[in-house]
Amino acid sequence: MIFDPILDIFRGKAVTIPPLDGAFRPNTRLDEAAVWTALSEIDNLAVRDGKVLATSGNALFQVDAGSEPALLQSLPAPITALAVSPSGEIAVGLETGRLAIGGHAVEAPAAINCITALAFDKEGALWLANGSVRHSPSSWSADLMEKGSSGAIWKRDAGAAAFREIASGLAFPYGLHVESNGAVVVSESWRHRLVRIDSAGNRSAVVDHLPGYPARLSKAADGGAWLSVFAPRNRLIEFVLQENHYRHDMMAQVPQDYWIAPALSSGRSFLEPLQCGAIKTMGIHKPWSPSRSHGMVVKLDARLQPVFAMHSRANGTRHGTCSAVEHGGTLLVGSKGGDCILSIDTAEGP
Repeated sequence: MIFDPILDIFRGKAVTIPPLDGAFRPNTRLDEAAVWTALSEIDNLAVRDGKVLATSGNALFQVDAGSEPALLQSLPAPITALAVSPSGEIAVGLETGRLAIGGHAVEAPAAINCITALAFDKEGALWLANGSVRHSPSSWSADLMEKGSSGAIWKRDAGAAAFREIASGLAFPYGLHVESNGAVVVSESWRHRLVRIDSAGNRSAVVDHLPGYPARLSKAADGGAWLSVFAPRNRLIEFVLQENHYRHDMMAQVPQDYWIAPALSSGRSFLEPLQCGAIKTMGIHKPWSPSRSHGMVVKLDARLQPVFAMHSRANGTRHGTCSAVEHGGTLLVGSKGGDCILSIDTAEGP
């Protein structure tokens, strides 16, 4: 015991990740789900007047089961956020930081340059998540590798012209769930948690220590919500985040697609990391292996506590689940890494 303080100098911090257990118990629900429609790099989902809207690149589509997506609008930059107002107006955020509502450009503060999520409340006020001051939405992995925490939440009240900053210092806010009491629940990706923020900027933790990186939130018909988790945590990535010299050298010398970092899909190139025996043996991809990509959608109850999760595991293909939305008793899940929208009956339960 007398040598423990000396040994602590060399031990470093423990790398721990919450296990996939309890509400997060692994399954193959997403890989077994029916494909509602194919759509390349599906990112955002929303419902307007009973019709499903989806974004892919710089295009906004209306999608129906079994038919080709119908192009509604093509914008000058990739669409990074989507929301529908109580009156039916469509709000979109672009990769360039531009914002449009009802087809018209909206002036936003210069600090807003990384729009990752939008949400309207019942009065028509618009909440906006700005993921990072330094990076655009498509450069999210660089923000993670830099341990970014420059994200912010902004709000524009109904009838107002200007946005006001509600909270700052967030580690890549990626999803918004507006509550009836005027607060908003934010998925804070790099801190693996959901946090509640009221209109005065006060914060309180809702769910901590998620086993993955949370993305967007959407309302469930039973008063709860659906949380998309776009990539898994694993011990190697957590270790790299602690090794500053290695991490900085990797970012400077290795193409971004091949960083030891989370991804929306994996297994498409022999140059990717994590391809030794821990991943594949005799050509078989282990479902329990520490993959860089994964698919997960979590059902949250009325208190926004996890009830159950649906997975596409390491050996699956429906990874990069960035958005999910309920539509007529069906949960539609956008798999950006799998280039499709999945359909799951919400009555099936856990």
